[in-house]
Amino acid sequence: MALYLRENLTFDRANIVVESEGEGSKKNLYMKGIFIQGGVRNANQRVYPIDEIEAAVNALNEQVKGGYSVLGEVDHPDDLKINLDRVSHMITQMWIDGANGFGKLKILPTPMGQLVSTMLESGVKLGVSSRGSGNVDDATGKVSDFEIVTVDIVAQPSAPNAYPKAIYEGLMNMRHGHKVLTNVKDAQNDKKVQRYLKEEVTRLIKDLKIKKGN
Repeated sequence: MALYLRENLTFDRANIVVESEGEGSKKNLYMKGIFIQGGVRNANQRVYPIDEIEAAVNALNEQVKGGYSVLGEVDHPDDLKINLDRVSHMITQMWIDGANGFGKLKILPTPMGQLVSTMLESGVKLGVSSRGSGNVDDATGKVSDFEIVTVDIVAQPSAPNAYPKAIYEGLMNMRHGHKVLTNVKDAQNDKKVQRYLKEEVTRLIKDLKIKKGN
Protein backbone atom coordinates (compact mmCIF):
# COMPACT_ATOMS: atom_id res chain seq x y z
CA MET A 1 0.00 0.00 0.00
CA ALA A 2 1.38 3.39 -1.01
CA LEU A 3 2.25 5.83 1.75
CA TYR A 4 1.13 9.45 2.13
CA LEU A 5 4.23 11.55 1.47
CA ARG A 6 4.64 15.23 2.24
CA GLU A 7 7.86 17.20 1.77
CA ASN A 8 8.32 20.80 2.87
CA LEU A 9 10.63 23.40 1.35
CA THR A 10 11.16 26.83 2.88
CA PHE A 11 10.94 30.02 0.84
CA ASP A 12 14.74 30.17 0.64
CA ARG A 13 15.41 26.48 -0.10
CA ALA A 14 12.76 26.50 -2.80
CA ASN A 15 14.24 29.68 -4.32
CA ILE A 16 10.70 31.07 -4.45
CA VAL A 17 10.11 34.02 -6.75
CA VAL A 18 6.87 35.99 -6.39
CA GLU A 19 5.64 37.44 -9.67
CA SER A 20 2.70 39.68 -10.51
CA GLU A 21 0.79 40.14 -13.74
CA GLY A 22 -1.76 42.82 -14.59
CA GLU A 23 -2.98 45.78 -12.56
CA GLY A 24 -5.76 46.60 -10.13
CA SER A 25 -8.63 44.10 -9.94
CA LYS A 26 -7.05 42.11 -12.79
CA LYS A 27 -3.73 41.65 -10.99
CA ASN A 28 -2.60 38.05 -10.52
CA LEU A 29 0.12 36.79 -8.18
CA TYR A 30 2.30 33.76 -8.86
CA MET A 31 4.86 31.77 -6.88
CA LYS A 32 7.60 30.00 -8.82
CA GLY A 33 10.47 27.81 -7.65
CA ILE A 34 11.53 24.30 -6.63
CA PHE A 35 8.49 22.22 -5.65
CA ILE A 36 10.26 18.88 -5.00
CA GLN A 37 13.95 17.98 -4.67
CA GLY A 38 15.45 14.85 -6.18
CA GLY A 39 18.65 12.89 -5.64
CA VAL A 40 19.27 14.07 -2.06
CA ARG A 41 18.30 12.83 1.39
CA ASN A 42 15.76 15.29 2.74
CA ALA A 43 14.72 16.25 6.27
CA ASN A 44 12.37 13.26 6.40
CA GLN A 45 15.31 10.96 5.57
CA ARG A 46 13.73 10.08 2.23
CA VAL A 47 15.50 10.07 -1.14
CA TYR A 48 13.56 10.72 -4.33
CA PRO A 49 15.50 9.28 -7.30
CA ILE A 50 15.66 11.68 -10.23
CA ASP A 51 13.77 9.31 -12.53
CA GLU A 52 10.93 9.14 -9.97
CA ILE A 53 10.80 12.94 -9.74
CA GLU A 54 10.83 13.28 -13.51
CA ALA A 55 8.02 10.78 -14.04
CA ALA A 56 5.84 12.37 -11.32
CA VAL A 57 6.45 15.92 -12.56
CA ASN A 58 5.71 14.98 -16.17
CA ALA A 59 2.51 13.19 -15.16
CA LEU A 60 1.23 16.19 -13.20
CA ASN A 61 2.20 18.62 -15.97
CA GLU A 62 0.29 16.50 -18.49
CA GLN A 63 -2.78 16.87 -16.30
CA VAL A 64 -2.36 20.64 -16.33
CA LYS A 65 -1.85 20.77 -20.10
CA GLY A 66 -4.88 18.54 -20.53
CA GLY A 67 -7.09 21.12 -18.83
CA TYR A 68 -7.25 19.48 -15.39
CA SER A 69 -7.23 21.99 -12.51
CA VAL A 70 -4.57 20.97 -9.99
CA LEU A 71 -5.64 22.86 -6.88
CA GLY A 72 -3.63 23.39 -3.69
CA GLU A 73 -4.30 24.52 -0.14
CA VAL A 74 -2.55 26.36 2.65
CA ASP A 75 -1.00 24.66 5.68
CA HIS A 76 -0.65 20.91 6.16
CA PRO A 77 -3.61 18.69 5.21
CA ASP A 78 -3.36 15.22 6.73
CA ASP A 79 -4.42 13.30 3.63
CA LEU A 80 -4.55 13.51 -0.16
CA LYS A 81 -8.04 15.02 -0.28
CA ILE A 82 -8.41 18.55 -1.69
CA ASN A 83 -10.64 20.63 0.61
CA LEU A 84 -12.33 23.25 -1.57
CA ASP A 85 -12.91 25.62 1.34
CA ARG A 86 -9.11 25.71 1.94
CA VAL A 87 -8.00 26.12 -1.69
CA SER A 88 -5.72 29.09 -2.29
CA HIS A 89 -4.05 28.43 -5.64
CA MET A 90 -3.73 26.27 -8.71
CA ILE A 91 -0.60 24.86 -10.32
CA THR A 92 -0.12 26.25 -13.82
CA GLN A 93 3.08 24.43 -14.80
CA MET A 94 5.74 21.99 -13.62
CA TRP A 95 9.04 21.04 -15.22
CA ILE A 96 12.36 19.32 -14.53
CA ASP A 97 15.61 21.26 -14.14
CA GLY A 98 18.55 19.08 -13.14
CA ALA A 99 17.50 16.85 -10.26
CA ASN A 100 14.61 19.04 -9.10
CA GLY A 101 10.99 19.47 -10.01
CA PHE A 102 10.19 23.14 -10.53
CA GLY A 103 6.74 24.66 -10.74
CA LYS A 104 4.62 27.75 -10.96
CA LEU A 105 1.36 28.34 -9.15
CA LYS A 106 -1.28 31.04 -9.43
CA ILE A 107 -2.91 32.53 -6.33
CA LEU A 108 -6.70 32.36 -6.72
CA PRO A 109 -9.23 35.00 -5.56
CA THR A 110 -10.69 32.60 -2.97
CA PRO A 111 -10.85 33.61 0.71
CA MET A 112 -7.65 31.68 1.50
CA GLY A 113 -6.04 32.92 -1.70
CA GLN A 114 -6.76 36.50 -0.71
CA LEU A 115 -5.04 35.93 2.62
CA VAL A 116 -2.01 34.43 0.90
CA SER A 117 -1.86 37.37 -1.54
CA THR A 118 -1.96 39.88 1.30
CA MET A 119 0.79 38.06 3.19
CA LEU A 120 3.03 37.89 0.12
CA GLU A 121 2.47 41.57 -0.61
CA SER A 122 3.29 42.35 3.03
CA GLY A 123 6.65 40.60 2.74
CA VAL A 124 5.85 37.30 4.46
CA LYS A 125 8.03 34.42 3.27
CA LEU A 126 5.91 31.41 2.38
CA GLY A 127 7.27 28.04 1.33
CA VAL A 128 5.81 25.05 -0.48
CA SER A 129 4.97 21.47 0.44
CA SER A 130 4.52 18.68 -2.10
CA ARG A 131 1.76 16.21 -1.33
CA GLY A 132 1.73 12.78 -2.90
CA SER A 133 2.03 9.03 -2.49
CA GLY A 134 4.64 6.35 -3.00
CA ASN A 135 6.55 3.47 -1.45
CA VAL A 136 9.61 3.94 0.76
CA ASP A 137 12.40 1.40 1.22
CA ASP A 138 12.96 1.07 4.98
CA ALA A 139 16.69 0.40 4.60
CA THR A 140 17.66 3.13 2.13
CA GLY A 141 14.81 5.63 2.35
CA LYS A 142 14.46 5.56 -1.43
CA VAL A 143 11.02 6.37 -2.79
CA SER A 144 9.43 4.40 -5.63
CA ASP A 145 6.11 4.59 -7.50
CA PHE A 146 5.99 8.27 -6.61
CA GLU A 147 2.99 10.38 -7.59
CA ILE A 148 2.52 14.10 -6.89
CA VAL A 149 -1.10 14.97 -6.12
CA THR A 150 -0.55 18.69 -5.54
CA VAL A 151 1.72 21.30 -3.98
CA ASP A 152 0.50 23.34 -1.00
CA ILE A 153 1.62 26.68 0.43
CA VAL A 154 3.14 26.60 3.91
CA ALA A 155 4.80 28.99 6.34
CA GLN A 156 8.45 29.01 7.30
CA PRO A 157 9.15 26.23 9.84
CA SER A 158 11.12 28.76 11.92
CA ALA A 159 7.92 30.72 12.51
CA PRO A 160 5.48 28.23 14.09
CA ASN A 161 2.87 30.90 14.77
CA ALA A 162 3.00 32.19 11.22
CA TYR A 163 0.74 29.71 9.50
CA PRO A 164 -1.97 31.11 7.23
CA LYS A 165 -4.37 29.17 9.48
CA ALA A 166 -3.51 31.57 12.33
CA ILE A 167 -4.38 34.52 10.11
CA TYR A 168 -7.59 32.83 9.01
CA GLU A 169 -8.69 32.07 12.55
CA GLY A 170 -7.74 35.56 13.70
CA LEU A 171 -9.81 37.15 10.97
CA MET A 172 -12.74 34.83 11.67
CA ASN A 173 -12.72 36.02 15.28
CA MET A 174 -12.89 39.65 14.22
CA ARG A 175 -16.14 41.53 14.05
CA HIS A 176 -17.59 41.08 10.55
CA GLY A 177 -14.52 39.00 9.65
CA HIS A 178 -16.56 35.99 8.56
CA LYS A 179 -18.78 38.17 6.36
CA VAL A 180 -15.74 39.71 4.65
CA LEU A 181 -14.22 36.30 3.92
CA THR A 182 -17.41 34.78 2.55
CA ASN A 183 -17.96 37.79 0.30
CA VAL A 184 -14.37 38.12 -0.94
CA LYS A 185 -14.88 36.19 -4.15
CA ASP A 186 -18.01 38.09 -5.17
CA ALA A 187 -16.47 41.41 -4.15
CA GLN A 188 -13.07 41.03 -5.77
CA ASN A 189 -13.75 44.16 -7.84
CA ASP A 190 -14.93 46.14 -4.80
CA LYS A 191 -11.93 48.27 -3.86
CA LYS A 192 -13.42 49.19 -0.49
CA VAL A 193 -13.82 45.55 0.59
CA GLN A 194 -10.37 44.62 -0.74
CA ARG A 195 -8.74 47.55 1.04
CA TYR A 196 -10.46 46.62 4.31
CA LEU A 197 -9.34 43.00 4.03
CA LYS A 198 -5.75 44.00 3.31
CA GLU A 199 -5.65 46.45 6.22
CA GLU A 200 -7.06 43.94 8.71
CA VAL A 201 -4.85 41.05 7.59
CA THR A 202 -1.78 43.30 7.68
CA ARG A 203 -2.69 44.23 11.26
CA LEU A 204 -3.05 40.57 12.18
CA ILE A 205 0.32 39.81 10.63
CA LYS A 206 1.91 42.42 12.87
CA ASP A 207 0.05 41.13 15.94
CA LEU A 208 1.19 37.55 15.27
CA LYS A 209 4.75 38.77 14.64
CA ILE A 210 5.06 36.78 11.44
CA LYS A 211 8.62 36.68 10.15
CA LYS A 212 9.13 38.77 7.04
CA GLY A 213 11.93 38.78 4.54
CA ASN A 214 15.06 40.71 5.40
